[in-house]
Amino acid sequence: MQNYTTNQLDSKENEIVLYQPNDAVHLEVRISNESVWLTQAQIAFLFGVDKSGISRHLKNIFESAELDEALVVAKFATTTQHGAIEGKTQTTETKFYNLDAIFSVGYRVNSFNATMFRKWATSVLKDYLLKGYSVNQRFERLEHHREHPCGHSVSA
Repeated sequence: MQNYTTNQLDSKENEIVLYQPNDAVHLEVRISNESVWLTQAQIAFLFGVDKSGISRHLKNIFESAELDEALVVAKFATTTQHGAIEGKTQTTETKFYNLDAIFSVGYRVNSFNATMFRKWATSVLKDYLLKGYSVNQRFERLEHHREHPCGHSVSA
């Protein structure tokens, strides 16, 4: 498990908006080491379910070796307002889960938000795969049918 010391993020640039037909879920996220990091509470909010369900899914994900907990969980030191003393802050270590864990949970949760997430993730993946395939096909065609300097097409 990785450990980080950071302050709570306040900027809107780290916000994820999950589209829904009638509303949107706004969620501030932590961006670090080329990944998005959320707490269990944030994952629960994102998918519109109870935190205990997220905890159960994560436990099963790690027990089944779908993901390695040491690689997808990090402890971040977060600074928040002290609950009992006004004007004072406190720093606590909080577990955050990276995008791999968020995706794995999203494909296990049964909720409206999780269904919207799966539809979105599937369409994005399909789009990337089809665009990547299309680009590869163009490169292959160009490679096999190089144009001769005088304008004639030459097969490789």
